[in-house]
Amino acid sequence: MKLRQARGLGTAVLGRLVAELNGVPAQVVEVLEPQRKGMAVTRSFGTPITTLEVLMGAIAQYAMRAGEKLRQHGLVAGRLTVFFHTNRHRPDLPQYSASRTLTLHPMSDDGFLLIAAARRGAEAAWCDGFAYTKAGIVLEHLERADLRPRTLFECADGIERGERLMGALDAINTRYGKFTAVPGVQGFRRSWTTRADMKSPAWTTRIDEVPRVAA
Repeated sequence: MKLRQARGLGTAVLGRLVAELNGVPAQVVEVLEPQRKGMAVTRSFGTPITTLEVLMGAIAQYAMRAGEKLRQHGLVAGRLTVFFHTNRHRPDLPQYSASRTLTLHPMSDDGFLLIAAARRGAEAAWCDGFAYTKAGIVLEHLERADLRPRTLFECADGIERGERLMGALDAINTRYGKFTAVPGVQGFRRSWTTRADMKSPAWTTRIDEVPRVAA
């Protein structure tokens, strides 16, 4: 997706060069970043998941993160796909993969609406007896929030309340750190989070990880 964006920007820059060669000043030609066509939040689990509710904790986190990314780019989504699967690198174990795609009506960037849609998809696709190792949320049919099509029966007050709530959550998590305020379904223990035992030290961003030297 990033490669497609880079190509789009490259085409725009090429257009400016062609305009200059034809005598049109570069500042007259406006370069616009191509709009995203989709976005995804996917992760592998630190430990396999065997129950739907634990899986929903992970999916809820991914849906909230996807909603946050939408708001950062001023976009709303019209379609959501939720997927999960077992370890494809272990053919000796029972294998299962599933995905469900749902239409978001109206288009939205509200994390709670994304969670609700993802739950419907996950419940429809869930199958007992497997150990799932990866899941994700994919958003498509993206549109600028100010240009999103309106629906006949949507409640303006409800949308405004949702926007205020999402704004408050974003502000809290930006100020106090990710996952400071989360929906209950996401949980707080999150035993499924990706293992980070071998990650590089964050010396430049975390004061508690700066090396200490004692003489």
